[in-house]
Amino acid sequence: MPLVKAGFVVLDRAEPEKLAVFYRELLDAEQTEATANRVEIRGADGTRLAFRRDVNATPPSWPRPENSLQAHLDFVVEDLDEAERRIVGLGGRPLDAKDAASPYEERGYADPAGHSFTLRLVAPTAPKQG
Repeated sequence: MPLVKAGFVVLDRAEPEKLAVFYRELLDAEQTEATANRVEIRGADGTRLAFRRDVNATPPSWPRPENSLQAHLDFVVEDLDEAERRIVGLGGRPLDAKDAASPYEERGYADPAGHSFTLRLVAPTAPKQG
């Protein structure tokens, strides 16, 4: 029997319920638990996130160095443009970050509370040779 039953990435915010709605819609997720200070969701692919109430939480400033990257989420998508439209429609915003070149096409965003995350295009699979 495993010692750890589940793992979560936990994001702090003064109003965790609002941030949970953003990610629940983005990930086509279900709310699995809610208390006065925490909301948990599970995405259709099994991704688990939690949002904890912290009345003193301040948004990270990434990519600026002050109060920089506190946590970072990556999501793999098949269509970057469609995903961006959905993110903006849910209250997120694109980040104008000049990252080093990557072997994958990526775009950076901030959720409504300012936490950064990246969308990465599904890597194409080449047919087997020989």
